[in-house]
Amino acid sequence: MSIFLVSYFFIATALSLAINYLLLKFSFNLGTRNNLAFKQVRWTAHVKPSIGGISFFIIFLLSWGIYGFISQEKGIVPDKQIIGIVAATSLGFLAGLYDDAFNTNPLLKFILQLSCGIILISFNVKINISNLEFINILFSLVWVIGLMNSINMLDNMDGVTASISAFIIAGLIGVLAIIGHAASDFYMLILIGVLGALVGFLRFNWSPSKIFMGDTGSQFLGVFLASTSMIFLWKFNEGNQGLLQVKPFVLPALFFIIPIIDTTTVTVRRLLRGQSPFVGGKDHITHHFAYLGLKEKNIVFLLLATTLLSFPIALMLIKNPLAWNFYVSFGMLAYVVALFFVFQYFYRRGEMEHKKKRQEQRPMPKITKESLAAFNEKMQVNN
Repeated sequence: MSIFLVSYFFIATALSLAINYLLLKFSFNLGTRNNLAFKQVRWTAHVKPSIGGISFFIIFLLSWGIYGFISQEKGIVPDKQIIGIVAATSLGFLAGLYDDAFNTNPLLKFILQLSCGIILISFNVKINISNLEFINILFSLVWVIGLMNSINMLDNMDGVTASISAFIIAGLIGVLAIIGHAASDFYMLILIGVLGALVGFLRFNWSPSKIFMGDTGSQFLGVFLASTSMIFLWKFNEGNQGLLQVKPFVLPALFFIIPIIDTTTVTVRRLLRGQSPFVGGKDHITHHFAYLGLKEKNIVFLLLATTLLSFPIALMLIKNPLAWNFYVSFGMLAYVVALFFVFQYFYRRGEMEHKKKRQEQRPMPKITKESLAAFNEKMQVNN
């Protein structure tokens, strides 16, 4: 099976390369938003096709189809959670596709994201952190909606979201390999398939990019990562859950450390400025590292290194459940909080540097005879 999975990764990568190449070659205007109809705030000023998400979904469906064939041959009945994940990710993809084409109203977008969460919960894909079902449902909905928006917000610079998502999926594959699962064949196939799709897409999205993933890609990835993480990362608890536990928060915080830091930073700072957190802007952590002088590729490597640093910690916790107590959980969450403030320091430095450069580039007022006469007149009045 392992040889098949490795082979499938390369097949998915090659298929992603082919799909994105063909879409770029024959559908140049597909998914390209008209600047007159919708002003999208991105780091780059160039308008490019937002078509990357189409390859993600095609390969996801292919993975599901292959699993269906394998399970039929083995006489395996599809898991209820599998049906929920396919349904929710399909809705997420369609919601993103509609948004790329017509610029969805924010309320409608929220309703569609909420619907994705409700579908997952209906098929028992949810977070279990409390003995109160209301709290579990609420956290599950917050996680799905929050992650769909977080992945969308992180898609603000070439290669960032695709790279971070690929690393998170690789980490999920590692977790699945350690803990196993009743439907491991399905999850391994879809995780490896989407990982290959992202690697192939990065060939066209790496700086300088030729295409974007668009909301089609970010909304799909948001649901996909939310659902798979609820199954494999939020499952670790102390058994008797009580009102609320700390332990289940550790792995999601470590795996999604960059999306969490970026979304929290942008949301809090925009609210403090009296701005909506749901509009575009060049105020993400990626932008402020650029203001400090880092090149786009180096910013991606920095964020990937931060993500990669968390994986060994997470995998050690999974392998040593006896040593994973409350104090370890608290220490891990403290690490995430500390890293958040480290990023705030560099964010502030970048903000100051950006303001300084803007002031230096501000043109000096032109001195005319009229303005000089008015100045002399004002000085005489004051004297």
